[in-house]
Amino acid sequence: MVFVFDLGGVVLNWQPLALIRQVLPHRAPDAHSAQNAIGQIFESFNPQSDWAQFDLGLIEPAPLAAKIAKRVGWPQAEITQLIASVPKHLNPVQETVQLMADLKQAGHTLYYLSNMPAPYADHLERHHDFFQHFTDGIFSARVNCIKPHPRMFDMAERQFNLSGVPCIFLDDVAHNINAAKAQGWAGYCFEDAAQIRQILQAQGLLSN
Repeated sequence: MVFVFDLGGVVLNWQPLALIRQVLPHRAPDAHSAQNAIGQIFESFNPQSDWAQFDLGLIEPAPLAAKIAKRVGWPQAEITQLIASVPKHLNPVQETVQLMADLKQAGHTLYYLSNMPAPYADHLERHHDFFQHFTDGIFSARVNCIKPHPRMFDMAERQFNLSGVPCIFLDDVAHNINAAKAQGWAGYCFEDAAQIRQILQAQGLLSN
C-alpha cells in the first residue's frame, strides 16, 4: 500500500494558537483574542490569502510581513518575528514518526504532500531525519501549487507513479481529504497517530 502524508499538523507539530501565545503573548491575552489574531494572520488559510502566496512560493518573508502588517495594523517587526519563529515550532510528532517507521517496516511505501513555504521546507530538510522514511515528496512552494487544488494531486500522482496504485492520504484538513478522494485516493482526516494506527490495524495494514 502507498501512503501519502501531509506534514504540518500530521508529521509536524502545528498549533497556531500556541505559536501566537508564545511569540506575541500581548496579542493573545485570552482565547478570543488569540483566535482573532490567528484569523487575521493566516486568514483561515484561504487559497487566495497572503499566507497562501507564501505556501505557493510567490512571496518572500520580508514582503509577506509588510503585507500582513499593513492589512492587520500591527508593527511589521511583530509579523517578521512570527514568520521567523515558525520553523522551530514545526517539531516532529514522535508518535507519527513511529507510525511512519512501522508502516515502512511493514512494507508500505511513503510519500509526503505538503503546503510549505520554501524557507521552512529548506529548514526541515536540514534539521530532521524523518525524511528517511519517505521515498519522495512535494513541497508546495517548489511547484507553485497548493492543496486542495486538483493540480497538486495530479502532480503527486505523476511524480510518485501512483496511477492505478491503491493509495491512502493522511491530512488534518477535511477539504484536502475531499480533494484526494476526488482524485480516486482513499483518505482519512488525521486526528492523531493512535487514531490512524487503529484504523490501519483494523484493515490488516499494520500488525497489532
